[in-house]
Amino acid sequence: MRWIAVDWGTSNLRAWVMQGDAVQAALSSADGMGTLARDGFEPALLRLVGDHLQDGSVTPVICCGMVGARQGWIEAAYQTVPSSPPQAAQSVSPVCDDPRLSVSILPGMSQASPADVMRGEETQIAGFLAAFPDFDGVLCLPGTHSKWAHISAGEVVSFRTFMTGELYALLSRQSVLKHSIPDDGWDDAAFTDAVGDAMSRPERVVADLFSLRAQGLVSTLDPAVARARLSGMLVGMELAAARPYWLGQNVALVGNGTLSQRYSEALAAQGVTAQTTDAEEMTLRGLRAAFHSLSEGA
Repeated sequence: MRWIAVDWGTSNLRAWVMQGDAVQAALSSADGMGTLARDGFEPALLRLVGDHLQDGSVTPVICCGMVGARQGWIEAAYQTVPSSPPQAAQSVSPVCDDPRLSVSILPGMSQASPADVMRGEETQIAGFLAAFPDFDGVLCLPGTHSKWAHISAGEVVSFRTFMTGELYALLSRQSVLKHSIPDDGWDDAAFTDAVGDAMSRPERVVADLFSLRAQGLVSTLDPAVARARLSGMLVGMELAAARPYWLGQNVALVGNGTLSQRYSEALAAQGVTAQTTDAEEMTLRGLRAAFHSLSEGA
Protein backbone atom coordinates (compact mmCIF):
# COMPACT_ATOMS: atom_id res chain seq x y z
CA MET A 1 0.00 0.00 0.00
CA ARG A 2 1.29 3.48 -0.85
CA TRP A 3 1.57 5.93 2.02
CA ILE A 4 3.69 8.93 3.00
CA ALA A 5 5.88 9.34 6.09
CA VAL A 6 6.46 12.94 7.23
CA ASP A 7 8.83 14.50 9.74
CA TRP A 8 7.68 18.12 10.07
CA GLY A 9 10.00 20.28 12.15
CA THR A 10 10.18 23.97 12.93
CA SER A 11 12.54 24.77 10.05
CA ASN A 12 12.11 21.94 7.56
CA LEU A 13 9.59 19.50 6.11
CA ARG A 14 10.81 16.03 5.16
CA ALA A 15 8.73 13.30 3.52
CA TRP A 16 9.27 9.77 2.29
CA VAL A 17 6.96 8.25 -0.29
CA MET A 18 6.51 4.64 0.80
CA GLN A 19 5.33 1.44 -0.85
CA GLY A 20 4.79 -0.79 2.14
CA ASP A 21 8.11 -0.61 4.01
CA ALA A 22 10.14 0.44 0.96
CA VAL A 23 11.12 4.06 0.30
CA GLN A 24 10.16 5.14 -3.21
CA ALA A 25 11.23 8.79 -2.92
CA ALA A 26 12.76 11.10 -0.29
CA LEU A 27 11.64 14.74 -0.44
CA SER A 28 12.28 17.89 1.58
CA SER A 29 11.47 21.59 1.65
CA ALA A 30 12.03 24.65 3.84
CA ASP A 31 8.31 24.80 4.72
CA GLY A 32 8.82 24.19 8.42
CA MET A 33 6.15 24.81 11.02
CA GLY A 34 7.74 28.11 11.97
CA THR A 35 7.14 29.59 8.51
CA LEU A 36 3.46 28.63 8.13
CA ALA A 37 0.09 29.94 9.22
CA ARG A 38 -2.48 27.29 10.13
CA ASP A 39 -4.06 27.39 6.67
CA GLY A 40 -0.65 26.95 5.03
CA PHE A 41 0.10 23.38 6.11
CA GLU A 42 -1.98 21.49 3.58
CA PRO A 43 -0.71 23.62 0.64
CA ALA A 44 2.89 23.12 1.84
CA LEU A 45 2.38 19.36 2.01
CA LEU A 46 0.81 19.30 -1.45
CA ARG A 47 3.69 21.31 -2.93
CA LEU A 48 6.06 18.64 -1.70
CA VAL A 49 4.15 15.39 -2.31
CA GLY A 50 1.34 16.34 -4.70
CA ASP A 51 3.01 14.68 -7.68
CA HIS A 52 2.95 11.38 -5.78
CA LEU A 53 -0.79 11.40 -5.05
CA GLN A 54 -3.21 9.54 -7.31
CA ASP A 55 -6.61 10.85 -8.36
CA GLY A 56 -9.47 8.69 -7.17
CA SER A 57 -7.55 7.17 -4.24
CA VAL A 58 -6.75 8.23 -0.69
CA THR A 59 -3.13 8.20 0.48
CA PRO A 60 -2.45 7.87 4.22
CA VAL A 61 0.06 10.42 5.54
CA ILE A 62 1.66 9.79 8.97
CA CYS A 63 3.29 12.88 10.49
CA CYS A 64 5.47 13.51 13.52
CA GLY A 65 7.14 16.61 14.88
CA MET A 66 6.16 20.24 15.38
CA VAL A 67 3.25 19.97 12.94
CA GLY A 68 1.28 18.77 15.97
CA ALA A 69 2.28 21.70 18.20
CA ARG A 70 -0.20 24.30 19.42
CA GLN A 71 1.07 26.59 16.63
CA GLY A 72 0.98 23.77 14.06
CA TRP A 73 -1.61 22.36 11.69
CA ILE A 74 -3.69 20.92 14.51
CA GLU A 75 -2.67 20.34 18.11
CA ALA A 76 -1.89 16.75 19.05
CA ALA A 77 -2.00 16.82 22.86
CA TYR A 78 1.05 15.45 24.65
CA GLN A 79 1.05 11.91 25.97
CA THR A 80 2.39 11.83 29.52
CA VAL A 81 5.21 9.59 30.73
CA PRO A 82 5.68 6.90 31.84
CA SER A 83 4.26 5.52 28.62
CA SER A 84 5.22 3.71 25.45
CA PRO A 85 5.84 6.08 22.52
CA PRO A 86 2.60 7.26 20.84
CA GLN A 87 1.17 5.24 17.97
CA ALA A 88 -1.60 5.84 15.44
CA ALA A 89 -4.37 5.28 18.01
CA GLN A 90 -3.27 8.49 19.77
CA SER A 91 -2.96 10.55 16.56
CA VAL A 92 -5.22 13.42 15.48
CA SER A 93 -6.41 14.12 11.94
CA PRO A 94 -6.89 17.59 10.45
CA VAL A 95 -9.65 18.15 7.92
CA CYS A 96 -8.10 18.21 4.44
CA ASP A 97 -9.57 19.98 1.43
CA ASP A 98 -7.83 17.61 -0.98
CA PRO A 99 -9.74 14.29 -0.99
CA ARG A 100 -6.55 12.39 -1.86
CA LEU A 101 -5.11 13.05 1.62
CA SER A 102 -5.78 11.29 4.92
CA VAL A 103 -3.42 12.83 7.45
CA SER A 104 -2.63 11.48 10.94
CA ILE A 105 -0.44 13.54 13.27
CA LEU A 106 1.32 11.78 16.14
CA PRO A 107 1.46 13.51 19.54
CA GLY A 108 4.59 14.33 21.46
CA MET A 109 5.32 13.34 25.06
CA SER A 110 5.34 15.37 28.26
CA GLN A 111 6.59 15.07 31.81
CA ALA A 112 5.05 16.84 34.79
CA SER A 113 8.05 17.01 37.14
CA PRO A 114 10.51 18.26 36.22
CA ALA A 115 8.43 19.84 33.48
CA ASP A 116 9.56 18.75 30.03
CA VAL A 117 8.21 18.04 26.54
CA MET A 118 9.31 16.48 23.27
CA ARG A 119 7.92 16.43 19.74
CA GLY A 120 9.55 14.27 17.10
CA GLU A 121 12.06 12.55 19.36
CA GLU A 122 9.35 10.19 20.63
CA THR A 123 9.04 8.83 17.09
CA GLN A 124 12.79 8.24 16.97
CA ILE A 125 12.45 6.39 20.27
CA ALA A 126 9.62 4.31 18.80
CA GLY A 127 11.84 3.50 15.85
CA PHE A 128 14.72 2.51 18.11
CA LEU A 129 12.45 0.23 20.14
CA ALA A 130 11.11 -1.31 16.92
CA ALA A 131 14.71 -2.18 16.02
CA PHE A 132 15.81 -3.14 19.56
CA PRO A 133 12.66 -4.23 21.44
CA ASP A 134 14.58 -5.64 24.42
CA PHE A 135 16.57 -2.48 25.10
CA ASP A 136 16.60 -1.35 28.71
CA GLY A 137 18.67 1.69 29.58
CA VAL A 138 19.07 5.28 28.42
CA LEU A 139 18.75 6.88 25.01
CA CYS A 140 20.60 10.10 24.24
CA LEU A 141 19.25 12.07 21.29
CA PRO A 142 21.77 14.86 20.56
CA GLY A 143 20.53 17.93 18.72
CA THR A 144 19.55 21.55 19.12
CA HIS A 145 17.69 20.43 22.24
CA SER A 146 19.33 17.18 23.34
CA LYS A 147 17.14 14.60 25.06
CA TRP A 148 18.10 11.93 27.59
CA ALA A 149 15.35 9.33 28.02
CA HIS A 150 15.19 6.45 30.48
CA ILE A 151 13.69 3.41 28.72
CA SER A 152 12.36 0.34 30.53
CA ALA A 153 9.98 -2.42 29.41
CA GLY A 154 9.28 -0.56 26.15
CA GLU A 155 8.25 2.65 27.91
CA VAL A 156 9.71 6.12 28.29
CA VAL A 157 9.98 6.31 32.08
CA SER A 158 11.40 9.84 32.29
CA PHE A 159 13.42 12.30 30.20
CA ARG A 160 15.30 15.58 30.36
CA THR A 161 16.05 18.21 27.71
CA PHE A 162 19.30 20.17 27.43
CA MET A 163 19.58 23.29 25.24
CA THR A 164 23.20 22.49 24.36
CA GLY A 165 22.91 22.89 20.59
CA GLU A 166 20.95 26.12 20.84
CA LEU A 167 23.43 27.55 23.35
CA TYR A 168 26.28 26.70 20.97
CA ALA A 169 24.50 28.47 18.11
CA LEU A 170 23.75 31.56 20.19
CA LEU A 171 27.26 31.85 21.61
CA SER A 172 29.06 31.19 18.34
CA ARG A 173 26.87 33.45 16.20
CA GLN A 174 25.41 36.17 18.41
CA SER A 175 27.78 36.68 21.36
CA VAL A 176 31.23 38.25 21.51
CA LEU A 177 32.58 34.77 20.72
CA LYS A 178 31.31 35.08 17.14
CA HIS A 179 34.63 36.78 16.33
CA SER A 180 36.57 33.72 17.53
CA ILE A 181 34.47 30.70 16.49
CA PRO A 182 34.71 29.61 12.83
CA ASP A 183 32.12 27.58 10.94
CA ASP A 184 34.50 24.68 10.40
CA GLY A 185 37.72 23.18 11.72
CA TRP A 186 38.10 20.85 14.69
CA ASP A 187 40.57 19.59 17.27
CA ASP A 188 39.71 16.27 18.96
CA ALA A 189 42.08 16.74 21.90
CA ALA A 190 40.75 20.24 22.64
CA PHE A 191 37.18 18.93 22.63
CA THR A 192 37.92 16.03 24.98
CA ASP A 193 39.92 18.21 27.37
CA ALA A 194 37.15 20.82 27.48
CA VAL A 195 34.52 18.15 28.22
CA GLY A 196 36.59 16.91 31.16
CA ASP A 197 37.26 20.42 32.49
CA ALA A 198 33.59 21.40 32.32
CA MET A 199 32.50 18.20 34.06
CA SER A 200 35.01 18.59 36.88
CA ARG A 201 34.70 22.38 37.31
CA PRO A 202 31.34 23.52 35.88
CA GLU A 203 31.42 26.68 38.01
CA ARG A 204 34.34 27.96 35.88
CA VAL A 205 32.70 27.53 32.48
CA VAL A 206 31.28 31.06 32.30
CA ALA A 207 34.78 32.51 32.77
CA ASP A 208 36.37 29.90 30.51
CA LEU A 209 33.99 30.88 27.73
CA PHE A 210 35.29 34.45 27.68
CA SER A 211 38.84 33.10 27.72
CA LEU A 212 38.19 31.77 24.22
CA ARG A 213 37.82 35.35 23.03
CA ALA A 214 40.67 36.67 25.14
CA GLN A 215 43.12 33.97 24.02
CA GLY A 216 42.26 34.75 20.42
CA LEU A 217 43.34 38.35 21.04
CA VAL A 218 46.43 37.91 23.17
CA SER A 219 47.84 34.55 22.10
CA THR A 220 46.34 33.84 18.66
CA LEU A 221 44.34 30.80 19.74
CA ASP A 222 43.78 28.47 16.77
CA PRO A 223 40.14 29.01 15.66
CA ALA A 224 39.67 25.26 15.21
CA VAL A 225 40.74 24.73 18.82
CA ALA A 226 38.37 27.48 19.98
CA ARG A 227 35.46 25.86 18.14
CA ALA A 228 36.17 22.44 19.62
CA ARG A 229 36.62 23.86 23.12
CA LEU A 230 33.34 25.76 23.01
CA SER A 231 31.52 22.59 22.00
CA GLY A 232 33.37 20.58 24.63
CA MET A 233 32.49 23.00 27.43
CA LEU A 234 28.78 22.85 26.61
CA VAL A 235 28.68 19.08 26.10
CA GLY A 236 30.63 18.65 29.33
CA MET A 237 28.06 20.67 31.28
CA GLU A 238 25.31 18.55 29.71
CA LEU A 239 27.02 15.30 30.66
CA ALA A 240 27.58 16.55 34.20
CA ALA A 241 23.89 17.40 34.58
CA ALA A 242 22.78 14.16 32.89
CA ARG A 243 25.07 11.95 35.01
CA PRO A 244 22.12 10.33 36.85
CA TYR A 245 20.90 9.10 33.45
CA TRP A 246 24.07 7.61 31.99
CA LEU A 247 26.12 6.57 35.02
CA GLY A 248 26.09 2.77 35.25
CA GLN A 249 23.48 2.48 32.49
CA ASN A 250 23.26 0.86 29.08
CA VAL A 251 23.47 3.90 26.77
CA ALA A 252 22.53 4.29 23.10
CA LEU A 253 22.81 7.36 20.88
CA VAL A 254 20.25 8.37 18.26
CA GLY A 255 21.64 11.16 16.10
CA ASN A 256 23.50 12.18 12.97
CA GLY A 257 27.00 10.90 12.28
CA THR A 258 29.16 13.85 13.34
CA LEU A 259 27.18 14.89 16.39
CA SER A 260 26.77 11.32 17.62
CA GLN A 261 30.52 10.84 17.21
CA ARG A 262 31.21 13.84 19.46
CA TYR A 263 28.88 12.53 22.17
CA SER A 264 30.30 9.05 21.80
CA GLU A 265 33.82 10.41 22.30
CA ALA A 266 32.74 12.45 25.32
CA LEU A 267 31.03 9.44 26.92
CA ALA A 268 33.96 7.17 26.13
CA ALA A 269 36.23 9.52 28.08
CA GLN A 270 33.93 8.81 31.05
CA GLY A 271 34.20 5.07 30.56
CA VAL A 272 30.84 4.68 28.79
CA THR A 273 30.67 2.79 25.48
CA ALA A 274 27.49 3.91 23.72
CA GLN A 275 25.68 2.10 20.93
CA THR A 276 25.11 4.48 17.99
CA THR A 277 22.17 4.62 15.59
CA ASP A 278 21.12 7.04 12.84
CA ALA A 279 18.39 9.57 13.68
CA GLU A 280 16.80 9.60 10.22
CA GLU A 281 16.65 5.81 10.10
CA MET A 282 15.03 5.69 13.55
CA THR A 283 12.52 8.40 12.58
CA LEU A 284 11.49 6.41 9.54
CA ARG A 285 11.28 3.19 11.57
CA GLY A 286 9.05 4.97 14.06
CA LEU A 287 6.75 6.29 11.33
CA ARG A 288 6.62 2.78 9.82
CA ALA A 289 5.59 1.39 13.20
CA ALA A 290 2.82 4.00 13.45
CA PHE A 291 1.61 3.18 9.92
CA HIS A 292 1.47 -0.53 10.73
CA SER A 293 -0.51 0.17 13.89
CA LEU A 294 -2.88 2.34 11.82
CA SER A 295 -3.32 -0.47 9.28
CA GLU A 296 -3.90 -3.06 12.02
CA GLY A 297 -6.52 -0.83 13.64
CA ALA A 298 -8.40 -0.21 10.38
